[in-house]
Amino acid sequence: MLESFETFVVVRNGVRLYGRRAGRGRPLLLLHGHPQTHAMWHRVAPALAEEFSVVMMDLRGYGDSARPEPGEGSCAYSKREMALDALAVMEEQGFQRFGVLAHDRGARVAHRLAADHAHAVDRLMLLDIAPTLAMYEQTSLAFAQAYWHWFFLIQPPPLPEALIESDPVRYVRSVMGKRHAGLAAFAPEALAEYERCAGVPGTAQGICADYRASAGVDLEHDRADIAGGRRLEMPLHVLWGEHGVVGQCFDVLSLWRERANQVTGRSVPCGHYIAEEAPPLLLHEAFEFLRKQP
Repeated sequence: MLESFETFVVVRNGVRLYGRRAGRGRPLLLLHGHPQTHAMWHRVAPALAEEFSVVMMDLRGYGDSARPEPGEGSCAYSKREMALDALAVMEEQGFQRFGVLAHDRGARVAHRLAADHAHAVDRLMLLDIAPTLAMYEQTSLAFAQAYWHWFFLIQPPPLPEALIESDPVRYVRSVMGKRHAGLAAFAPEALAEYERCAGVPGTAQGICADYRASAGVDLEHDRADIAGGRRLEMPLHVLWGEHGVVGQCFDVLSLWRERANQVTGRSVPCGHYIAEEAPPLLLHEAFEFLRKQP
């Protein structure tokens, strides 16, 4: 996968950040979801690289990036800290202003990146999420049953970490295989990569810290944005899976319009993993949105 992409490593405050890059043109950052790596973009990144300078990175705690200690309140995995990772990666690649296409956890990082560093993000495209604060505050029985991992991973250590570490492959397959398309949606080599990285020492701790931060310090940052009247100003395009939980449990467009001034979006006929379930559709939407001048 992604053989035409060159690899790179950026170190920020002692944290190793691994990624790949290819293409020429306007810069575009791709951020992956949980429990995946940058490999989730393998069906769309080559086509995007024909028109954009595509940069993919593994979030801290995932893939081949480092797994720093979480610190008090898991602040090392706050989306604010992870957004600074993304900013450092793009600056190291020579880009001060860029578009962002992000899925799931990466989309939450992208939201904070756009909120904290609006000067750097010219267009923002998010896949299958609603704002984190809204999702926690509006949790229903249906959402809690489907997104059980949101509530499992935030439990105090060491239980969630121990259960994941007892069989990382089982964890990956349980989270990903129980959704709309099952495991058949994933290329064998991509699934093998997710499973390999789930077994890297420290992954369970990093994953749990990511979610604990989202249920803690990240909500504080979101509430501060709302209290201060801060909204996203750049164009925002959101897609969500017709057969996914987010669109079934939340009014995605309305929730994003509470947080941003220029919002478009729609549901698409697939489940949660849009980049792997419906790559041609995603490419069409991405080119339509990202080709427009800032």
